[in-house]
Order: sequence, then structure tokens, then C-alpha cells
Amino acid sequence: MDADDLRVFEAVARLGGMNRAADELHTVQSNVTTRIRALEQELGVSLFDRHARGVSCTPAGRRLLPYALRIRALLKDATQAARDDGPPSGPLVIGSLETTAAVRLSPLLAHYAASHPAVDLSLRTGTTCELIDDVLAQRVEGAFVCGPVDHADLLVQTAFREELVALTAPSIDSLDSIVRAGEFRIIVLRAGCSYRLRLEALLARRGAAGVRVLEFGTLEAILACVGAGLGITALPRSLVETARRAGQVAIHTLPPQEALVETAFIRRRDGYLSKAMAAFIEAVVPGFILAAAAE
Repeated sequence: MDADDLRVFEAVARLGGMNRAADELHTVQSNVTTRIRALEQELGVSLFDRHARGVSCTPAGRRLLPYALRIRALLKDATQAARDDGPPSGPLVIGSLETTAAVRLSPLLAHYAASHPAVDLSLRTGTTCELIDDVLAQRVEGAFVCGPVDHADLLVQTAFREELVALTAPSIDSLDSIVRAGEFRIIVLRAGCSYRLRLEALLARRGAAGVRVLEFGTLEAILACVGAGLGITALPRSLVETARRAGQVAIHTLPPQEALVETAFIRRRDGYLSKAMAAFIEAVVPGFILAAAAE
């Protein structure tokens, strides 16, 4: 068994089929099938169950998969380390909450891109749950997520602190009044959104559990629907002050213990720290490199 065998195995496991893996690996299905059969014979176990839709991992395959993923990540880091010479350059993919990208990151990213023109910087947005998975799977090198985060494989540092507020239509005089009235909806991003979880929790503490949920894909749509009276939401104050000043929504201040929201920057503890990533951390999250080096 070698790294190429595990690379083929990982592709089949991830894509769920020999044909799909062959397409990604730029080879033919017969080569993939032969490699998998040889690996199964060497190990003395079946790695995949074959069915009409493709393949799925057997228990033995599921036990092998984390090692294949670790080796793939290690080889990627080794290649990057060997090529990482001179000033910061090459691809750098950062993840972020949509709210953080909208409120905090635009000027920082613009400054970083101007200071390091050889870096191909990309930003991928998602929920906290999605972004943590992306960092662990090394689909992004680091990400801004809603804290606190406690994971043995991650380095974590608070990057920003926000004040969370509740938002309603301008005609609503208080959050408690709409909760007492009963029939209302919460308007949020998709499942896994950290602000959605905070909103559900603070409403539950006020006796409103199991409320109806409307999901929208953009912050603009959420603000428009809240302003139109379709429901309520919770977002950082810095993001919604413009909408409040325009009379689009009403802002309701929350108690300090409910209002404080920390945005943390995370990256894999064992991930290679490229020059592009080190320069990004130094510019955007000062002190993070020292925290990582002390581990």
C-alpha cells in the first residue's frame, strides 16, 4: 500500500463511484477498479460495497478513510512547503461568515491584496458549522467563525467582538411585545447559522419555543423581509445601523449576556503555515502566529 493507492481509495470513497473517481483522477475506470481490488487483496478486507448507484464504504473502508485523508493533506502540505519560497505568493483560500465579510473584512482584504499582489486570495462564505468542517478538511486554510470554538485539532483566537441586536419591523416597539403576541416567524440564514442559534436560544428563554422559521440566502433579503413585517431576526449592530437610519427596521438592544458575540479565527493545528497565510494572519489577526508557535 502506498500514497497513490490511498489517493485512489479516497477519491472513490468521497465521490461514491469508480467512474467518478476515474474522471477526477484523469484515468480510466478499469485502472481505478484494478487499484482498489489490489488494495483490498493486500489488506485482506473489502473496502466498498457495490450497488446500482455506485459504491459505499464498508466498516473497514470507513476505518481506513481518515488515514487516507491525513496522508492526502500531508502530501499537499509537503508540496506547498517545498514550493513556498520568496515573498508570499500562490493561492490562499479563507472562509468567513457572511456577516463578518460584510462588516469587517472588505478593507482588510483590500489592503492585504494590495500589499501581496502575488497571492491569489479567495473568500468562501458559509455558516460556522460549514466553515469548521472546511478548515478541518483543509478546503480553506483558515476561517472566521462565531466563537467560542473548542476543538483539539484547531487553533483559535478571537478576532472581533460584535454586539448582537434583535431586529423587527419599524412599527414594533419592543421584542417582548412581539413575543407576547405569539404568532411570529424568525427570518434567518440556513441551518447551522450561529446567529440563528443565538436567536432561537434567546427566544426560548422568553418562553417562545418552536417558532416558525423562514430561511433566506442573503442578508439583504432578510433585512427586507424583517422590515416588511414578515418576522424578526438577530444580527450584529454594526451590520444593520444603515438599515435602521433609513427607517427600514427597528433595533432592539439585548442584555449584555445575550448581546456579546465573538468572531474567532481558526486554522488547523497541524496545517502548514504558508508565507501567504502567515502574512494574512499578521495583517488581520495579530498575535495568532505567536499563539500557534507556542503550542
